[in-house]
Amino acid sequence: MDSALRIRARTRLDERLTPLRSAELTPPPKGWIKAIREALGMTGQQFAVRMGIKPPTVIDLEKSEALGTIQLNTLNRAAEALGCSVVYALVPKTALQEAVNARARKIALRALKRVAHSMKLEDQAVADSDLERQIQNYLHNEIRDRDLWADRD
Repeated sequence: MDSALRIRARTRLDERLTPLRSAELTPPPKGWIKAIREALGMTGQQFAVRMGIKPPTVIDLEKSEALGTIQLNTLNRAAEALGCSVVYALVPKTALQEAVNARARKIALRALKRVAHSMKLEDQAVADSDLERQIQNYLHNEIRDRDLWADRD
């Protein structure tokens, strides 16, 4: 995928995900399954029958959901038994393009600081006012999307 297509893909994803970024969906302390089951007035026995599992398994299922260890297919089956649907999304903390820009800038600064340090040692320091121009030049000429996530830093 070329750079322009990636930018358009990020923009489309951001448009879809932006409303979710502000959603406060903190799960209830005992998990969604138990909270909804109890709010519906459904017993553990009734829920077990609807899911086609043994009643003692309901306790384990609800615990695993509350702990965040439930499997997605099990969560989908539980939701169906409760007359619900699972809403699943990875919601970036910032806009995707902002994340890419910040990462590229961080890499550029790291690289330019190494060069600046060497130049300073040789008494050839570059003025700070020139730094932004150097960053932009580095971003334009050196950074490619595929290189942004090569390391964990």
